[in-house]
Parts: sequence; C-alpha cells; structure tokens
Amino acid sequence: MIFFLFSCKEEKKDQKSALGSGPRNSVIQVEGFIVKTKSISENIEAPGSLLPYEETQIRAETSGRVVQLNIPEGRMVGKGTILARLFDGDLQAQLNKLQVQLSIAEKTVERYRELLKISGVSQQEVDISELQANNLRADINLVRVDIGKTHIRAPFSGTVGLKNISVGAYITPSEVITTIRQITQMKLEFSVPEKYSENMNRGKIVNFGIDGIREKFRATVIATESSIEANTRSLRVLAVVSGKHPALVPGAFAKVMLQMGLTDQALIIPTQAVVPQARNKRVILYKSGTAQYKVVTTGIRDSTFVQVIDGLNAGDTVITTGLLAIRPESKISISKVQ
Repeated sequence: MIFFLFSCKEEKKDQKSALGSGPRNSVIQVEGFIVKTKSISENIEAPGSLLPYEETQIRAETSGRVVQLNIPEGRMVGKGTILARLFDGDLQAQLNKLQVQLSIAEKTVERYRELLKISGVSQQEVDISELQANNLRADINLVRVDIGKTHIRAPFSGTVGLKNISVGAYITPSEVITTIRQITQMKLEFSVPEKYSENMNRGKIVNFGIDGIREKFRATVIATESSIEANTRSLRVLAVVSGKHPALVPGAFAKVMLQMGLTDQALIIPTQAVVPQARNKRVILYKSGTAQYKVVTTGIRDSTFVQVIDGLNAGDTVITTGLLAIRPESKISISKVQ
C-alpha cells in the first residue's frame, strides 16, 4: 500500500509538471507581414458650413420715420439701390435756409473785395466775411450728410432677405431692417485638427459634398484663422467654392474630404500590428523563430495601413495575429505571410 500511494503521488507530479511546461514550450502559430514601401495618404472628413460670399444686416444710421420702403424680398438688387427712406423734411428746410444765407454771404464778400480796392474797408473785414461764407458752406455739407443718412442703400449687389419693418414705422439704428447676401459665389468654412494645420495653405484644393446630392464640389482655401482654438484644438479654415449649383445655399451642412500627408515612399505595416503602450507604440518582430518587441514611431494612416517613421526597415517581418498571446522570446511559427 505504501508503494502504491507513493507511485500515485509521483504520477500526479509528472502530470502537473507536464501541464505547466506545455504552453511555454509550445510554438504559437501566427501570421506575418513583410514591411515594404508604398504610397499612402491620410483621408479625413471634417464638418463644414456654406456661407454667402458677403452678408450684412441693413440698419439705419439715424433714427426716424420710414416714408418709403423698397425691399424686393428674395430678389437681387444692385449696389447703391435705395432700400428705405426716412423723413427728412426738417433737414431739407434747414438746407434751404443755409443756402439762402450762403448766397447773401457770397455777395457780401464780393462787395467787400471791391471796396478793399479803393480802401473802403480793411482787409480784416474782408477776411471775416469770407470766414462767414466758409462756415455756411461747411454747415451745408453737414446737413447734406445727414440727409444722405436718411437714404438707406444697398452696400453691394446681392439678394435681399425678408423685411422686418413697414412704412410709417419709427426706427432706430439698433433695429435690423433686412439682410442682404451675395450668393453668386459661396464660401466654405470648416475646422481641421491642430496636427493638420500646416497642410492648410492658401490655394489648397479641397473637396466637399452635400447631403442628398451625389455630386462632389471643390473649393480653394483663401485664408485660415491666425491662431488655434483653445477649446477644440482646431484651426478654422475659409475657402471659396468653385462653380454654382442650386443645392449650394447659405447655411447648408457640408462634408469636407481632406487628403493629408501624401507620401510616395512610406514604410507601411497593417494597423493591427501596432501594440499601443502607455508611453510608446510597439510591434512584434519575427527573428529566427522567436518574438522580439520593437518600439516604433508612427505617422499618417489610412483605413488599412500606418506609416512607420522610425524603428523598422524594409524587409522586416512583423506579426499581425495572436499579439496578446505572445511574450518576449516566445517561440513562434508563421503560417501565412502577406
């Protein structure tokens, strides 16, 4: 019985040792990828909005009662078109009064100049009469400017929006009469992440689409914001849309497709081959049947591949499957190589 019990214990120890050492000595079957060079670019999609080329709110420069309204809602108007006119009867009367005074002052200046030739008056009296005439001219110009403020004109050619007032209303400069937009040409506004800000140069061509329309449109970058927005860490970009289309209306949502970092000779590996760590990124190399970890620096990426800037050479074999089961110096066997 003692011999039998001793034999059973030894058999259990052998089974435990066999189970414990089995996985360590087994060869893990994995798939690999040979590092190569390829043309790669990173395509991102950014939300944007269509804006009119010019847009402004029409307001009066002075307070007054509206006596004439010429706002063709939803239609084009030319630059300088009178959209509204305020009551200016008092200013017109003041202008007539000053013009009469100026006429008398100019005649007085002429008489004084004739009298000065025969020493009938002094030079000082002539100068005073000329000063009075010049003051009247200045007052007339000032009244004409005030009269001009009662004529509210279109600042540029564009499409007029809906009117917010009616004839007879008393308005102040704080009230919006209507809006005018120049929509013969459109602008596209969008934002890109901070790391792509260097690619948004003046003259860059971008493509965008509108929901519900298969056709794609193009725009040319004309300006960028001078600083990065602190809250979103993004850069605002403004572009001019090329061409015209009925679907391109102000305020429409646009999907901007950007191609960033086009590189013709980039070392690439599959995105699943990269093992992210707390402080760096690593890949697993196949070296003479064993696994070796290698720290790499990555660049741009697309839907399948990622660029490796540092850490690998062309021809290296990286592991793409079974990454969680592999430990350093593990025995591995490649079943398939891409």
